[in-house]
Amino acid sequence: MAKLSKKGLTKQEAAKLMEWRRQEKQETKLKKQLDQRQKNLTRTHPTQTSANVEEDSNKYKPKQQQKPIVTPISDGSVAFVLGNGTSRKPVNPENLKPHGKVYACNAIYRTFDPDYLVAVDVKMVLELHKAGYHKKNSNIWTNPQKTISRFKEFNFFNPSKGWSSGPTALWLASQHRYETIYILGFDYKGLKEGQKFNNIYADSPNYKKSTDGATFFGNWMRQTTNVIKENPHIKFVRVIAPDNYRPEELNKFDNFSTMLIEDFQKIYEN
Repeated sequence: MAKLSKKGLTKQEAAKLMEWRRQEKQETKLKKQLDQRQKNLTRTHPTQTSANVEEDSNKYKPKQQQKPIVTPISDGSVAFVLGNGTSRKPVNPENLKPHGKVYACNAIYRTFDPDYLVAVDVKMVLELHKAGYHKKNSNIWTNPQKTISRFKEFNFFNPSKGWSSGPTALWLASQHRYETIYILGFDYKGLKEGQKFNNIYADSPNYKKSTDGATFFGNWMRQTTNVIKENPHIKFVRVIAPDNYRPEELNKFDNFSTMLIEDFQKIYEN
């Protein structure tokens, strides 16, 4: 029996999946018992008709159970994934909620409640737990780590993605079957000609200072590229400021395009 993957599932959905697997194992056990009984009947009563065997078999047939939907299905065609690059500052996340599910990461919880929040840095997860944010939002996702695995209120990727928070949020959204995913705040390069730390929450707890050097973005780029490549059925639209970096690694995909923030706002902030 193949091993089940619970990635991208809420706790409730994972529980249903495990219950279905338990029932499936029970049905398999009953079927083996039935097959053995039929063999015994044939061996001890060779003249018994097939109709009698079928009638006897019906007594032991397990009830059919409806299999659950393993991967959650989106309730709309559009989702928004918010990184924390400074380019998304002009966009008010509250204005996006009427149009689709919002996936975001890390310190955005301080001012906005996304539908799904992803945080993989241990210090940020500890901040979330201390703030009691899990009491407000049951869709907090992180990687299982020794320091935080005791937080049963959180959802854990299994196996661990091992990715940065932004690309992990993008991957999670891709598992939920949207037609179009808008990507905001994925700036990659630093500020001031790529030299300085680029993050809305710079100079706040658990973040670097705005005067610190830019963070290496090679892993973010590779992880984003993997999500786009592995989901050709999804249209990914990166929303950018006019001066944002436009990497060739992304532009080569047919299911990827870019949109200026001012054009995006005309559609989703009116």
